[in-house]
Order: sequence, then structure tokens, then C-alpha cells
Amino acid sequence: MSTATLIGLVAGALTTLSWLPQVLRAFRTRSTKDFAWVWFAMFGTGVVAWLIYGLIAAAPAVIAANAITLLLVLALAGLKARHSLR
Repeated sequence: MSTATLIGLVAGALTTLSWLPQVLRAFRTRSTKDFAWVWFAMFGTGVVAWLIYGLIAAAPAVIAANAITLLLVLALAGLKARHSLR
């Protein structure tokens, strides 16, 4: 594994896992009111674009970070949708 790939994996892990406390907090408090649907659309689209880029470029760090980020953001959006129905 190259040094650049290793640095990319560490950077991706840190920025991606930074979402975990927010998702857990939203799950615990059942509050997602501070997240705008427009933000989910913009951020989610950006993450998908980065994921596609990573797949095209065959960049494992970009693929891993954005795939996991997408899962966390989708989980948060799912919580917001569920909370909005109440």
C-alpha cells in the first residue's frame, strides 16, 4: 500500500467517522430538526459524486470513505424522515 493511499484512508476514516456521534445523538435524542432536507440533498449528492469518482479512479480511500459516509448520511436522513412523520 502506498503512503498516499494510507494517508487517504486515515483522512477518510477520521472525516467519515466524525459523523457517527451525530447519528448516534440523533438516534438517542430522536431529534433531527436541525438538519435541513436541502442539506441532505446537496451533501448526499456530493458524497455520491465522490464515490463515483473514486470508483472511476480506482481510489480505495475515496471509495471507502464515501461509501461509509453515504451510509451514515442515509441513516440520518432515515431518522429525520421517521421523526418528521410524528
